[in-house]
Amino acid sequence: MAVLLKSSTFQSNTNQPFMKHILFFTLCCCLPFIVTAQQAPPDTVTTGIYITSIHDIDFKQKEYTISFWLWLKYKNRDFDFSKNLEIPQAKSVDKSFYTVDSSNGRIYMLMKLQCVMKDNWKISNFPFDRQKLRLSLENSQYDARSLVFAVDTLGKHYDPKFTLRGWNIDSFDISDTTRSYETTFGDESLSKPHVVYSSYKVKIGIKRDAGELFWKMFLGMYVAFLIAYICFYIHADNIDSRFGLSVGALFAAIGNKYIIDSSLPESNSLTLVDTLHGITLLFIFLIVAASAYALHIVKKDRLSKANRFDMIAAQVLLALYIIINTYCIYNALHTV
Repeated sequence: MAVLLKSSTFQSNTNQPFMKHILFFTLCCCLPFIVTAQQAPPDTVTTGIYITSIHDIDFKQKEYTISFWLWLKYKNRDFDFSKNLEIPQAKSVDKSFYTVDSSNGRIYMLMKLQCVMKDNWKISNFPFDRQKLRLSLENSQYDARSLVFAVDTLGKHYDPKFTLRGWNIDSFDISDTTRSYETTFGDESLSKPHVVYSSYKVKIGIKRDAGELFWKMFLGMYVAFLIAYICFYIHADNIDSRFGLSVGALFAAIGNKYIIDSSLPESNSLTLVDTLHGITLLFIFLIVAASAYALHIVKKDRLSKANRFDMIAAQVLLALYIIINTYCIYNALHTV
C-alpha cells in the first residue's frame, strides 16, 4: 500500500512540469489569434454616387429635393444597406429601385433614391448668396469599429446636363469621414456615452444667378427713393407736394421690404436686404429733413438761398446713396 502511494505521488510530481509546458505552448499558439480577433480592422464599403437631379429648392422652408443613384460594394453580408441605410437630415427618403449581386464572394448593391433634405441657408448676402447642399450616408447598425466607407472616385458624380433654375454649381466634394454621437443609444456594454460612425459625405456648392433677381426684388425700393428725391426739384415753399411724395416713398420702401422678407427664412443677423432698405429709409428721412430746412429758409424770405441748398443737398445725397449702395453690393458679391 505504501508503495502504491509513493508511486502515485511520484507520477503526479512528474506530470506537473509537463502540464505546465503544454499549457504554455497552447497559450503561445492561441495568443496571436486572440489579439488578431480583438484588433480586427473594420470592413470597407466602397461607395459611389451619381446625382441625376436637384430640384424644388425651397428657400423659405430650408429644404431641397435630390435624386441620385447609389452603389455599395462590400464583403460582409451582415451589412444590409437595404434596411440599415441612414441619411441624416433627410425629411423623407423614397427608394424607387434597388438590386443586389452577391456573386464572386462580394455584395454589390445598386439603388435609386430621392430625398427631401433639410439644410441651413446663409442669407446674409441674399440675393448674391452661395449655399452648400449637404448629403451624408451612414449605416444605422454598425459603427466605425466594424464598418468604414471608402469613396469610389471613378467617373463623374453628377449629370452635367441637369440644371438648377437660378443657380450654378461651382464646387462638388465627396469624402469619407466619421461622425461622433455623444450617447450610448441604450447599449449598456459601453462605458461612456460616445459612439463613432463612419460617414460618406457629399457637399455641393451652388451660387445664385442673381442678376435679374436683384432688380426684380429691389427695383421698387430704388423707385421709392427716386420719388422722394424728386422733392428737391419741387419749389421749396410747396410743402404739401414735397412732404406728400416723401411720405408715400417711405411707405413704398417699407412695403417692398416686407414683400422680400416674406420669401426669406428667418434670420437673426443683419442681411443685405436689411442693409439696403435701412439705407434707403435713412436717406428718405434725410430728404424730408432737408425739405423741412429749405421750407424754414423760405419762411425767412430767402428763396434763392433755399433753392441753392436744395441743389447742393440733392447732389450730395444722391452721390452718397449711390456710393454706399455700390459698396454694400460689391462687398456681398465678393464675400465667400
